[in-house]
Amino acid sequence: MRILVVEDETGLADSLRRGISAEGHWVDVAHDGHRGLDLALTGGYDAVVLDLMLPGLSGYEICRRMRRLGDLTPVLMLTAKDGEYDEADGLDSGADDYLTKPFSFVVLLARLRALGRRAGAARQDTLQAGDLTLDTAARRCRRGEREIELTARELAVLACLMAEPGQAVAKQHILDEVWDSTAGPDGGIDPNIVEVYVSSLRKKIDSPFGRRSILTVHGVGYRMAPDGG
Repeated sequence: MRILVVEDETGLADSLRRGISAEGHWVDVAHDGHRGLDLALTGGYDAVVLDLMLPGLSGYEICRRMRRLGDLTPVLMLTAKDGEYDEADGLDSGADDYLTKPFSFVVLLARLRALGRRAGAARQDTLQAGDLTLDTAARRCRRGEREIELTARELAVLACLMAEPGQAVAKQHILDEVWDSTAGPDGGIDPNIVEVYVSSLRKKIDSPFGRRSILTVHGVGYRMAPDGG
């Protein structure tokens, strides 16, 4: 499996990387919430090992944003906290499993294997708008039978729009979901970047097919036509 570990304790993160890699899996590591979210949305992972308390964005917030964008990658949440309310919050945010530190590495590996089996058997990762289909797990997009090549960021923006078919999606919402909470007028990302990506998407998913599925909602943002235009 390809696994992302998001853990700010560098010693533990390195230990997890070495141990999971030794089992034959590919492992990437992020040490803060913003980087973790960016990798989770663009890396095509089979599972995410996600610490709860992280600098930047919490594990709760990362998981919630992944699920809102249609990313159903299995998440195993790690935390130094205990208690039924912390566990409930983790599961309610979209986590698939929960492990309290300190934990057995053997148990962690077994939980990851179980998540992989469950995901392979039951996961549905397809967003649909008319004949436009987006497979968020495989990171593939097609219009009818024709494959459309999109960048990782274009895929994430499109997923944000397709997750709310027929509904207006605010520009700021797209910035918050696809980039991170530092985006916007006071952050490091120009809000106009959304327009750039929407324009690029239109050229790829609409213009070649004579469609108009991404509609501008003036003063708000964009709306994905439920019938795909």
